[in-house]
Amino acid sequence: MDIGHFRREYLKSGLEQGDLLADPVEQFSLWFNQAKDTDIPDPNAMVLATVSGDGQPSQRTVLLKYYDASGFVFFTNQKSRKAREIEENPKVNLHFVWLELGRQISIAGIASPITPAESARYFMTRPRNSQIAAWVSNQSRRISSRQFLLQTFQEMKQKFANGDIPLPSFWGGYRVNPSSIEFWQGRENRLHDRFLYTSSAGTWKVERLAP
Repeated sequence: MDIGHFRREYLKSGLEQGDLLADPVEQFSLWFNQAKDTDIPDPNAMVLATVSGDGQPSQRTVLLKYYDASGFVFFTNQKSRKAREIEENPKVNLHFVWLELGRQISIAGIASPITPAESARYFMTRPRNSQIAAWVSNQSRRISSRQFLLQTFQEMKQKFANGDIPLPSFWGGYRVNPSSIEFWQGRENRLHDRFLYTSSAGTWKVERLAP
C-alpha cells in the first residue's frame, strides 16, 4: 500500500540557539513540562534502543520515571531482553516524540543499573497489582498462553495477600547517563531546527545540525 501522500507541515514556532538553556537537562525539563502541560498522553513515554552483542538493534517503549543531572531512569525486569542487551552493550538511545508540539528529543548515553535501595524506594510507590505483576512476568520469555499468565498472577496475589510486597531480586532501574542530547523542532518545508548538545570534559557544547 502506497502511503506516500501522508504528510503535514510543521508550523509551530521555531527554535534558535539563543532560545536554548546552557544545560541540556534543564532544556529537557523545560520541554517536558511544556509537553505535560499540553495534555499529551504519556509525555514520559520514550523509545529505548539497545544493541545486542552480535550487533542486532531492538527498540521498545518504556516510561521515564525520574531524571536529574546524573541521568534518566527507567525500570524493568533485569533479566529481560533489554537488560541482557544492556549488559552486553551499555550504549543506548532514548527517543521522545511529541508530534503535537512538532518536537523530538534524542538522548545517547550509557545505561547502568541503579542500586537495589533506589529501586526499592520506587517499587514501593507502585500500585499493589503492579508490584505483583513484576513478580509474575518472566519478561521477554516465551509462555504457553495468557491463561498461564493470569493464573500465575492469582497465585502471586494469594502468596502476597498479607503485608508489603518485597522487591524482586530480578527487577530494578537503569540510569542513562547522557553523552549527547539532540532537540528537534519541526519547521515548514522540512527545514527543521536541530541542536545537538555534546559533553566533553564535564562541559556541554551545542551546535546546530542540518535538517
